[in-house]
Amino acid sequence: MKQRRKNLLKYAQKIDCDTLVTFEPENLFYMTGFWGEAIGLLEKNGKTTIIAPELEVGRAKDESQDCTVITAERGSGLISSLIKKIKKNQVCTDCQNYSVMISLKKSIPKIISTTEPFYNSRIVKDEKEIKILKKASKIIDEMFDVCSKKMKVGQKESDLQTILMKYALEQEMFDTGYKSTLNPLIIAGGPNGALPHAQVSQRKFKKGDLVVTDLTLRYKGYVSDSTRTFALGKIPSQANEAYEVVKESQRLGLKSVKPNVNCKDVDFACRKYIEEKNYGQYFIHSTGHGIGLEVHELPTVSYRSETKLKKNMAITVEPGIYIKNKFGIRIEDSLIVKERAIIMHKFTKDLITI
Repeated sequence: MKQRRKNLLKYAQKIDCDTLVTFEPENLFYMTGFWGEAIGLLEKNGKTTIIAPELEVGRAKDESQDCTVITAERGSGLISSLIKKIKKNQVCTDCQNYSVMISLKKSIPKIISTTEPFYNSRIVKDEKEIKILKKASKIIDEMFDVCSKKMKVGQKESDLQTILMKYALEQEMFDTGYKSTLNPLIIAGGPNGALPHAQVSQRKFKKGDLVVTDLTLRYKGYVSDSTRTFALGKIPSQANEAYEVVKESQRLGLKSVKPNVNCKDVDFACRKYIEEKNYGQYFIHSTGHGIGLEVHELPTVSYRSETKLKKNMAITVEPGIYIKNKFGIRIEDSLIVKERAIIMHKFTKDLITI
């Protein structure tokens, strides 16, 4: 935690700020160890303060690390307490609320709104974060194994979701409350799979379906994300061909991941192969994204991204092919950027036919 705070202050100083204020729960957790309704304050001497309503004070004291916890009235009371402490400081905040920012600017002349210090610090993971992500990824692999054994023709997508979420809960992998993910699972059979962010439905699996299974779960605050696509019985030859194209595309993308490589070059490695196989028009999203305290965070792995990969960034590589009203295919792994990337998911990428 001490090193995280040093990094946060280093990036704050680059934009001429000596104090960081966070309203966002992910940044609050990163800076203090507490996830909840509160304001976090980090001063240039490293002193860290949480300003919380009374209903959150107990948890804030128990869960935070080396923080002073101040009680304030919920709502405007939190803002008033914050202003009293930092009105003469040069402040950077991640506050996204327009009316709150107007109020702060009236009392704190030297305040700017930007997420830059937080995201620049969070984008590279420390060893503790990597260990947590590896654990989350291992459980997701186990859930893919559950899929291979429990998925069947006639089963509703929502029924398989229930089975998987029950397993996740038993492994203490599905955090609830403030840290829950909004839509943790995508289970999309047949034509539903052609929608990359399909909602789990009551549709029943049919013979010949491809089933896109995207598992996004949170463990100790951190999100791992992986996708496998399963087949229910014999599938059309076009679907078989497309699956092998996605599989090879992903292999090439993973191979390209190294420190100092541009994110757009990882996207290009995947996209070029799919285009060469005449499926380019069906690859309709970017190749990947960062993971961590949010399921989608920096860096973005897309054809537009000029961001250079750094050692210990955590990203996904997830090419896909989506043919409307027919099927979808996606293969996704979360990985840690190294000279030889650490692929955190070990579950097979060969097509499993159930």
